[in-house]
Amino acid sequence: MSSILTNNSAMVALQTLKGINKNMSQIQNEISTGQSVSSAKDNAAVWAISKVMESDVKGFSGISDSLSLGSSTISVARQAAETTTDLLTEIKGKIVAAQEGNVDREKIQADITALSAQIKSVTGAAQFNGLNMVSGTDDVTILSSLDRSGDGSVAASQISVNRMDLTTSAGKVGTTAAATINYGSIAAPAASPTPAITGTTTAAAGKSAVITVAAATATGNNYSLNVNGTSINYTTDGIVTNTAMADNFAGQINALGLEGITASAATGTLTIFNANAFEGMDVTTGGTQLTNTNRNGFAYNATTNSKVEQRAETIDFSATAVPVNGNSFTVGIAGKTYSYTSGKGETMEDVARGLKTAIDSEAVTGLTTKVQQNSTTGAWSLAVDDATGGRALSLTVTSGGEASGGLFGLDAIDVTTEDGAKAALSNIETMISTSIDAAASFGSAQNRIDIQSDFISNLSDSLKSGIGSMVDADMEETSARLQALQVQQQLGVQALSIANQSPQSILSLFR
Repeated sequence: MSSILTNNSAMVALQTLKGINKNMSQIQNEISTGQSVSSAKDNAAVWAISKVMESDVKGFSGISDSLSLGSSTISVARQAAETTTDLLTEIKGKIVAAQEGNVDREKIQADITALSAQIKSVTGAAQFNGLNMVSGTDDVTILSSLDRSGDGSVAASQISVNRMDLTTSAGKVGTTAAATINYGSIAAPAASPTPAITGTTTAAAGKSAVITVAAATATGNNYSLNVNGTSINYTTDGIVTNTAMADNFAGQINALGLEGITASAATGTLTIFNANAFEGMDVTTGGTQLTNTNRNGFAYNATTNSKVEQRAETIDFSATAVPVNGNSFTVGIAGKTYSYTSGKGETMEDVARGLKTAIDSEAVTGLTTKVQQNSTTGAWSLAVDDATGGRALSLTVTSGGEASGGLFGLDAIDVTTEDGAKAALSNIETMISTSIDAAASFGSAQNRIDIQSDFISNLSDSLKSGIGSMVDADMEETSARLQALQVQQQLGVQALSIANQSPQSILSLFR
């Protein structure tokens, strides 16, 4: 049926052309934006996912900047620690040279002072954007990642880098009584919770084993002593008095020339002295006529190998306790005090070495120190030898202080004297070890930061690629669709033109 009021063909052609024009508009939008999903109305789910991922990419861009800043900061600290290690090694060379008596120690000391000043210059200048990683003890955190969980929540991840204090600061001694932590072994009373000194102060002659010959002995009896692995024998020839036997053993021991070990005899009593500051003495007896007594805390057993303690007194630190950051350990010797304040992450070995440095820095005549470790328990001790005798030791622990610098005692190195040169040799080893540990720690941290930076860069690229695969337009496909739609548009216009001519044919019916 034909009608001049309703042209169904024209309406169909018009709707078709509108659809073609709509698709043409969408294709033109994809071409102009380069995206198949440029707004939420295009595909709400895909658009929402892409926007979340885009926000993560933006965040990772900021993280990349943070990692770059952190890497640069740690790089400066690492180079400072490495330079400090080199300078400390040069100082060690000077100290070794000062061990020789026939040198100009004053000139060597001048070189050491100059090198020490250079170390302080290096550590003071080792800052990046105002942050100095070789000064202080507070850790530094560097933003390293954003972690998105399945429920959509986001948490920041950080890389924590420990500062490694390479300053020469003595720190600040705390004034608050520390908690009752047993940092050291207890001498007397045994139940006291206060860290105390093991042993008692003795005279400069050392500690001794006293052996009493019981009585005169008959011909042909053999008796022996063993002192630090050296065997001494005596076979009687005729009736020998206990006094003569004791004199004979004393003479044989003295003839051996054992370092720090001497013997004396009086009315049948043999006394073997150990004057070694930091070495004990083993003594074993053989034969029925040699009996034992006790002296200077030495409990002697004739049937076993017994040890006479070293001359030095010790502060035996706990094998399990850990020093707290800001705890100050103060050793008292004859009215003078020497302090070291522990830093973050330090051990009882660090405390023992810090106290040694503090005592050595004062260069007290006749006072020498050594850090020792128990081979069985692993516990560390600070041995203090008083060559003059009579200076009692004490130890107190307080809290609330500021940690001593890792190179504490560097300013006090003095090789102008023989004792000072000897003390400096062991202390410089501790400082070099501290500096090496700092450089190694910074190197590991920087390597980790650089690895994370590379990962973040690759992760950002992967996210961008994923976003593109969801929202970017396929330009080859879009081009083909555009050409097809242009043809369809032309055909649609032609179809609409034909449909619009249909009413004209009705006029022929009325001619």
